[in-house]
This record gives sequence, C-alpha cells and structure tokens, in this order.
Amino acid sequence: MNKLLLLLTLLIIMLPLQAQEKRIFVTKDANGVLIFSDSPQPGAEEVTLTSRPNIMESTGTNLPGRKPVEPEPFKIEIAQPENNGTVRDNTGSVYVSGRITPMFQRGLQVRLVVDGTPLSEPQNKATFILRDVNRGEHTLQMELFDQSGKLIATSPVTTFYLHRASVINPN
Repeated sequence: MNKLLLLLTLLIIMLPLQAQEKRIFVTKDANGVLIFSDSPQPGAEEVTLTSRPNIMESTGTNLPGRKPVEPEPFKIEIAQPENNGTVRDNTGSVYVSGRITPMFQRGLQVRLVVDGTPLSEPQNKATFILRDVNRGEHTLQMELFDQSGKLIATSPVTTFYLHRASVINPN
C-alpha cells in the first residue's frame, strides 16, 4: 500500500514537469503551408513559447471597422387633430395626442403650446384635453424635454379649425 502511495505521489509530481517539457516544431510543406508538430522533422525549427498568456489589450469599446452607434435623436409630432383638419365639438373640447420616436422614455416630459402660448408645465405624457376652446382657427405645437429640463425636440406646427354650432350663426 505504501509503495502504491509513493508511486502515485511521484506521478503527480512528474505531471507538471512533463507538461513543461513539451516542445513544438514548425516546418513548411511544398505549398508553403506551416505544419506544427510535437516531434522534430528534418528541416524543422523549434518554436519557443513564453509562459505569458496570450492576451491583447483592447484599444476601444467597438469592434474594428464598426462605427459607434449614436442614439437616434428624438422626434415629436402631433397625431391628433390632423393638420388643417376640422374638429366638430359644441362643448369646445379638443383631444390632442402626440407621437414620440424613438419610444417615449421615463424622465421625458411634453409641453403643449396652443396658439403660441404654453398650456401648462411639462408633463410625462403626450396626451392633452383642451376645454372650452373658441371656434375658429388654432395652432398647436409640442415641445419635448429631457430629464434635466432641456428642450430636445419640437413638433411642427399643426393648424386645426374648431367648428361649434351657434344659435346666432348655425353654419
């Protein structure tokens, strides 16, 4: 039993030494292709290996040949009411909704500008309800603000016409 333990101990000690003694040789065939081998061939040269790992430091965060992807700028537009459209509502209510691309993110805020005057403070949604709007022509525009309150996008101006029936002028 003791001999078996001694033999196993010697084998365990010798394994790392054997792994370090491996030698690599390189030759070229008739077509110039490199051939690597662990046994020497006529005309072969021995390759010396270093114990340093084969690690290359990164020079950048992107793969070679690829441009960094820049975030798409935000765009905002008024989806409802349609530009140059007519809204028919005798109570003067107008429902305004906006569309933001790319998708609306947390922290963004929208402010509605009606006839050149901001309606209220910016809010975290792109839908508004206007009440008791006078009949006639009106303009709308939406402003998009980032988390720090900086204006990052403005919609094109949308013009709409509110039609309210009147007792004096039914047309």
